Amino acid sequence: MCVSSGDEYFLIVGIENSLVGAAAASSGRLRSGVAKHWGFRPRACAPYRARTKGKTESGVGYVKKNAIAGHSFTSWEAFEAHLAKWEREVVNARIHGTTGEAPMARFERDEAHRLKPLSGRPSFGLLRELSRIVGNDCAVEVDTNSYSVPWRLIGERVAVTVAAGEVRIRHGVREVAVHRQSQGRRLRIVDSTHLDGVAGRNGAVCRAEIAASAVPASSQAPSLLRPLAEYEAAIGGGF
Repeated sequence: MCVSSGDEYFLIVGIENSLVGAAAASSGRLRSGVAKHWGFRPRACAPYRARTKGKTESGVGYVKKNAIAGHSFTSWEAFEAHLAKWEREVVNARIHGTTGEAPMARFERDEAHRLKPLSGRPSFGLLRELSRIVGNDCAVEVDTNSYSVPWRLIGERVAVTVAAGEVRIRHGVREVAVHRQSQGRRLRIVDSTHLDGVAGRNGAVCRAEIAASAVPASSQAPSLLRPLAEYEAAIGGGF
């Protein structure tokens, strides 16, 4: 009931969209982060209960004794290749002692259709969840770079998700900003719509009444200036 590789092996979805197992129910940040990322709800097994906890632990011993014991490997990649072949040719093809059928046949018939699609979601290992306070510059800082958010969120705490080359910012359950992750440092990435309504975003602030008073209301000539005809009449004659 596992898909792909790496942390994606955690993606086991049943009727209740739950992963039954003590490991998934751990309060550790890593395991709870995996559950949140892949969208399942961990459910704890009762301690010392053979039908749940015992079945989980017995599988560990089976892998150690059947797949690993007596083997040596030159590299981690060789070890993974051996396990993949063992899963495909041995463990998933054998007749299971409890169900009386091959695990792969049972999986394809009863369980495969209950798995959630990955939908292009990045691996959990490439995802970061951060918490930030929006600064007075309408931005949050991630890896020395500033990413803008709507100015009305200044002073508010937001959740920042960095994954798949994007920086996504949420306030509560609402996504308020999406930016392409910058590869540089100390850069400012701004979505101009986040500044709508901010005074001075398009230049210096200038009140209308101040601007109006700076320019004379009329273009009348000052009283000290006289037409040349008056000077001509005073001295007599013409030029």
